[in-house]
Amino acid sequence: MPTANYKLQTDDYQLQTANCKLLVTGVGMVATAYALGRELATNNYDLAINLGIAGSFDRSIALGEVVEVITDTLAELGAEDDTVFLPIDQMGFGESRFDATYQPDELTLPSAKKVTGITVNTVHGNESSIQKLQQRLNAQTESMEGAAFFYACRQAGVPCMQLRAISNYVEKRNRDAWQIGAAIKNLNAYALELLAALNNKGRS
Repeated sequence: MPTANYKLQTDDYQLQTANCKLLVTGVGMVATAYALGRELATNNYDLAINLGIAGSFDRSIALGEVVEVITDTLAELGAEDDTVFLPIDQMGFGESRFDATYQPDELTLPSAKKVTGITVNTVHGNESSIQKLQQRLNAQTESMEGAAFFYACRQAGVPCMQLRAISNYVEKRNRDAWQIGAAIKNLNAYALELLAALNNKGRS
């Protein structure tokens, strides 16, 4: 498959990886769908991995922890019928829920909790809207790209998985409590282990 060599590194570890390509899509589902759609239209891949940070509704997940999102929903895609939200599925115009199609269970990796996520244009920071959303969907994590990534990969027929590191809890906006640095550090470390495991599997 057409690929580019690139080098991932941390302060104390470096991994030279062949047959991989790094794509930075930008923030949000529109940027993700466009960048990934363009890439997958002209190149063939055995696997696509979405890496990023996320907020967590689930307080049992520690800040900085890496999780595997196995189902992701476009939480805002639909219509309002007075006080009731109608998802696009219910309206008969499309789908809002998408799943990972690759499971790394056979790889030797530290376990990552499997979670359900939502994808939004506006991240939640209001107690009332958070409560209403949880009553409707009861998701564990929130990002701005995940479901769009799953959708693009499904349309292109590319196996996919999504890993997120938790940078904050979904609550009234509180930047002092965010742990973006720790989340990115842990995500990078996990990604390096994952790529090494995939390389080893490919050689076996």
